[in-house]
Amino acid sequence: MALLEVKNIKKSFGKTEVLKGVSFTLEKGQVLAIIGSSGSGKTTLLRSLNFLETPDEGEILVGGKQLFSAGVKYTDDQVRENRLHFGLVFQNFNLFPHYNVLENITLAPNLLNIASPEENKVTAMHLLEQVGLADRANAYPYQLSGGQQQRVAIARAWAMHPEVLCFDEPTSALDPELTGEVLRVIKGLKGEDRTMIVVTHEMDFAKSVADVIIYMADGVIEEMGTPEEVFDHPKSEKTRAFLQGFHESY
Repeated sequence: MALLEVKNIKKSFGKTEVLKGVSFTLEKGQVLAIIGSSGSGKTTLLRSLNFLETPDEGEILVGGKQLFSAGVKYTDDQVRENRLHFGLVFQNFNLFPHYNVLENITLAPNLLNIASPEENKVTAMHLLEQVGLADRANAYPYQLSGGQQQRVAIARAWAMHPEVLCFDEPTSALDPELTGEVLRVIKGLKGEDRTMIVVTHEMDFAKSVADVIIYMADGVIEEMGTPEEVFDHPKSEKTRAFLQGFHESY
């Protein structure tokens, strides 16, 4: 059974259809990269999975448990509980400036009693080691580079033990020299049964780290397959045009 099942997700804003029926499954431990032009629906899909947007139609299941079905009224507590199945790393870090690195990571686990404060601290320090920032535990966000802040944001998201960790263009706010360090961290997190969805414009990264590639266009999945299938042998004319245009612009 797939860890994540997304069934016929549709979302409109006013008269604008942004998602026109998106369906896919993801196995535990897989990395999915979602590519596509701006406006194709990638971020709206990610926000729908994280319950930051409410789809007009469709279902979302994790581990066989239905977390969302269009038309069902969910209480705020239910939405908060369902959201815990997912983690989201934003483009712009969103760290709390008045908390140091360790406090940023342990704040939510402590508030939600994920474990004891001491256990949450141990987990946070382990994650900081994984992202190469154990020596900056007491630093404040303003003392960190953008790349370091994003690595803290990744550790903070993982500290909640989500079943699926989502990244919304995690390097788009970074200078090119900082992009590589964040991508290396994400690549290093692959494995250990970690399941990830990455919306990205970094094609080489997507090709090297993803198990599955989705190319979105005009609110639908235009093409889905392995990196080799999508990048080297695309079936869709839209996919071919996108990849050719991307390579010509870089």
